[in-house]
Parts: sequence; C-alpha cells; structure tokens
Amino acid sequence: MRNCLIAQSGGPTAAINATLAGIVKANQLNKFYEKIYGALNGLEGIFSLSLVDLTDMSELENEILIQTPASALGSCRYKLKKDNPLDFEKIFAVLDRYDIETMFYIGGNDSMDTVASLDQYAREHAIKGHRFVGCPKTIDNDLMHIDHTPGFGSAAKYIASTALSTWQDYSVYRRREVFILETMGRDAGWLAASACLSGIVDILILPEVAFEKAVFLAEVKRCLEEKNKCYVVVSEGCKYADGTYIAAADSADDSFDHAILGGASGALKNMIIESELSLRVRVLNLSNAQRCSVTDLSKCDISESFELGKYAHSCSTDKSFSGKMVALRRKQQEEYEVEYFTIEADKIANFVRSFPLEWVLPNYRGVSNDALEYMRPLIKGSIKILYEDGLPAYVKPYYLR
Repeated sequence: MRNCLIAQSGGPTAAINATLAGIVKANQLNKFYEKIYGALNGLEGIFSLSLVDLTDMSELENEILIQTPASALGSCRYKLKKDNPLDFEKIFAVLDRYDIETMFYIGGNDSMDTVASLDQYAREHAIKGHRFVGCPKTIDNDLMHIDHTPGFGSAAKYIASTALSTWQDYSVYRRREVFILETMGRDAGWLAASACLSGIVDILILPEVAFEKAVFLAEVKRCLEEKNKCYVVVSEGCKYADGTYIAAADSADDSFDHAILGGASGALKNMIIESELSLRVRVLNLSNAQRCSVTDLSKCDISESFELGKYAHSCSTDKSFSGKMVALRRKQQEEYEVEYFTIEADKIANFVRSFPLEWVLPNYRGVSNDALEYMRPLIKGSIKILYEDGLPAYVKPYYLR
C-alpha cells in the first residue's frame, strides 16, 4: 500500500490551505496514493501519532478549505535536532507504521531545512522507500530562488487596501496628524513595501535600510510642512545601523531563537511626539490580521498556491524525487504568467531574500516603479468567497475535531 502525509509548519498564511487542497485534489483526480494523511501541528503531530485521513475530502470541503485562512492542520515551530538521531528515528518509525511513501511539508525557510534534513538522513542511513517534498509558503516573500511565495500576494493586497482605507479615514480633518502602519517582516521588507501599491505612503522604513532617527524626523517634518499630514509604514524588523531593533523584547519566542518583535510603530510615535512635530499620531499594527484576512484574497495568489499543490503531487510520483521544493518563476513576457519548477530544499533552507536595495528610494521615500510593477500582478483578481450566515465559510480546523 502506498500512502502520503501532509504537514504544515511555521507562520500561517491565507493561502497555505490552498496548497493542501491542491495536493488532495490532485490525488483524487490521479489516484497515486491509497491514503492521504494530515499531521496535526506539523512534526509534533507526527511524534504523537496525531494524524487525520484526508483521502475522501468532499468537493465542497475542498472548495471551502481553499478560502480558509491559517493552517487547517495546525502548525508548529519545532526544530529537528540534527545531533540527536532520536527525532529522525521517531519520524521514520511513524512513516513505516502508516506505509507513508511521501511526506509533503508546507512551510518556509525552516520547513525546507526539515525537508532537506530528513532527505539527507535517509540517504546517509540507506533508508529506502520514503521521499520528502517541500511546498513553499510565507507572507514574508523571503524565500530564495522563487519569484514570489504563496501567501505574499494576499497579504500584500490586504496591506495595500488597509493603507488606502486608513489614509482616507485619517485625512478627513484639517489638523496636523501622522498615521503609522506597522507590518510584519523580521528580516525582509516585502510586506511593508507592498503598502506602496496604495499610492499614499509618504515614508517607508524597511529592515534592509539602517534606521536613522534624524533622517526620519526630517522627512516627517518635510511632509507635515508640505501637506499637514504624513503617512508612515514601518516593518516590525527595522533596525539601527548596529543591528539592534528599534523595538524588540529580549526573549525568544520559539526554538529558532527569533526575537519577539512588534512595537516599532509605537517607538516611532514616541519619537515624533517627543520632537513636537505633531501631537496627534495614530498607530495601527496589523499583526496577525495581515496573514489571515480572506475578504481581500488575491485570485492570483490562491490559484498559484492550489496549482503548486497539484504540481507537488505530480512531482512526487517520480520515485527519485526527494529533498526538493516545488516553486514558481515568472516567464519573461509582457503578460504576467508563471511556470513551475523544482529546486533542492537545502538551497532554500536558512537563507533570506531581502527586498532589493535598488528598488528603495532614498530618505525613506518609498519604492521604485520596478518594485510596483513586480508586485502589481500578485494582488490581481478576487476569488468568489463562500459565505455562511453572513460570514466567510471556513472548514473546522482538523486539530479541533
């Protein structure tokens, strides 16, 4: 009997379940695996034998799953201990127990490290009969060797829409006022930069450009003198020249030793008020909303995420296919179109693709037209959302059943 297992890991997105739905649908159309199992909460679910059967998912559930935000299977931030073979032995024991030939792991940088590590362990220990396939996701858009990551387009659409809406709201008064919008983005500024698609951003602060307080305040002053208003967008990961965040807690929030971020907008607010440039400074931290909003889903993003799942299933029918991630790249033509390809997971793992410095305008004044042209196709279109009692219909998370 030939079965497969799907797991999700890392930070959720509004498109991650579309990839899950794509894998399931592909197997229903071309039955290569007898059973499709889902691991609840990533590796943690594998360790605890917390698996669900997704094989016979209905057409309606698949359709609703596509528009369901966050990780329907549950997520984790468990880091494989490479110097401890016990982790690997537990995983392979579960794969053997359930006759699992292929493990699909949907996630970001750290998840691709897991895919690469499991494949390497199998090769080094001559373990046959198991394959590992990575499926990309992250709203941060910071994976190498891929044109853009599933999840980014929908998050970018939400951020740009929110920027435009809040600008409309705060601009109604004649009084002097500053509005600060904070986005996610620990190491890369793609999300913050996407706000510029709205056309209303005055100041943009990214992790890739060292923060200089004097330059920032000078730009705020210039903006206020010109139009009595100033709209600022800041990434949570913005840093001073010495590498320290302008706002971060000291402790780590997971096994990957990531600093707890959030509060950059508040730090900027305090600087503006203390400088007496404006006594009215509004702050909006988008926090989790930017990665789980479905009313602004990008059709481009959801469609590509679903197709990547189907493509991953297709690639997995090759007995030699393992330790790789499925990906997409933009075709070199006038009309936007992508093609799908594969790449070794270890070329993705633990690397970060930064927002291109050549796309950043000086003095925090936004991004270039090249950046906007790159992002515009990714937010195009809207999917038809199914509603129930006036609210978007979601599948009940499998980890709550």
